[in-house]
Amino acid sequence: MKITKIETFVLKVALGKERFYSSQCAFPERNSLLVRVHTDDGICGWGEGGQYGPAEPVAACIEHVLARHLLGEDPRDPVMLWERMYCGTRDFGQKGTYIEAISAVDIALWDIAGKAAGMPVSRMLGGAFRDKVAAYATGCYYRGEDYLDFRKQLPKLADEAASYARDGFKMLKVKVGLLDVREDIERIKTIREAIGEDTRLFIDCNHSYNAATAVDFARRVEQYDIGFLEEPVVPEDHDGYRRVRSRTSIPIAGGECEYTRYGFRDFVGKGCVDIAQPDVCVCGGLSEFSKILALCLAHNTLVVPHVWGSGVALAAALAATAVIPNTPHTANPVALQNAPAIEFDRNINPLRDELLTEPIRQKGGFVEIPNKPGLGVELDESVLKKYLHRHEEVHLS
Repeated sequence: MKITKIETFVLKVALGKERFYSSQCAFPERNSLLVRVHTDDGICGWGEGGQYGPAEPVAACIEHVLARHLLGEDPRDPVMLWERMYCGTRDFGQKGTYIEAISAVDIALWDIAGKAAGMPVSRMLGGAFRDKVAAYATGCYYRGEDYLDFRKQLPKLADEAASYARDGFKMLKVKVGLLDVREDIERIKTIREAIGEDTRLFIDCNHSYNAATAVDFARRVEQYDIGFLEEPVVPEDHDGYRRVRSRTSIPIAGGECEYTRYGFRDFVGKGCVDIAQPDVCVCGGLSEFSKILALCLAHNTLVVPHVWGSGVALAAALAATAVIPNTPHTANPVALQNAPAIEFDRNINPLRDELLTEPIRQKGGFVEIPNKPGLGVELDESVLKKYLHRHEEVHLS
């Protein structure tokens, strides 16, 4: 089997009035980079990258740099091809766009390998510990034209938070960091009152604080029974992570902006987090996720993959989540205590909810892990065309 063609698809969906805000920026659109790898046996694989920023640079990396390492090669050798792609770009691509590009290609190769073997990716990676996984809703972003008028937004915020519990979610992650700490604490108080004591509550700062502010914020919200505090400081500030972690009882999570085993070696090895959150479409794909997982297990650090993107990204994250053992082992695993969970973003996302022929849904606070060969999902070509912004092909000469 040989790789004969690689296609890149830049997808964009304008959100209009449905746009939302984190501490860092507005989200006026959904965008992503999908890659389809073709073989001479007729088997194709899908992968994804480029969700964090512009997708076009990720596509360019694949088309102009990575393709020459792949065309004519056997796609059933994803780990070998990963090393070839990384070593060929190491001098200028150790983090960021090039690793996202490698991630997209690597996921597609695993999809092909699984389809060729007639097995789901989770089995190819060593076997699934679970066939479904607890899901936590991600919501309660800053919304509306008057999103900075937090008091005016509190009733809407309470209604939104309560709606997730009604939808069956038993866990909710919410956003902070755009407002003054005191105002965001009012938002957290409102959300906790709206969801009650039985719904677990997590907070994502999107690296909006310095260490001193993060410690102050963490101590103020400890009373609201917070399950974890995500990205309290910027990704580069390992000392800040350790400072925050040592001064609050709230578990610290992070890692969505970290790359490869080398980044996580330092991030986890230095004791920055209680929960590591590699994003499969960013950190290096499924090949590299396996190495990151092994590193985290050696440090007894729970791995909970970050998810942000289309249905392809969600399927890849579910395959990864399936192979995470309980950390530590227990006869009665509890999500985000010693067992993983899956992030389920609740903002509007046609690239997730419309793109797959069989969309991935949550039911009763759980998501089933696809068990068909490869990633276990197929794409609706009409939806792909509907949201297509740019398409390129690279062929075997």
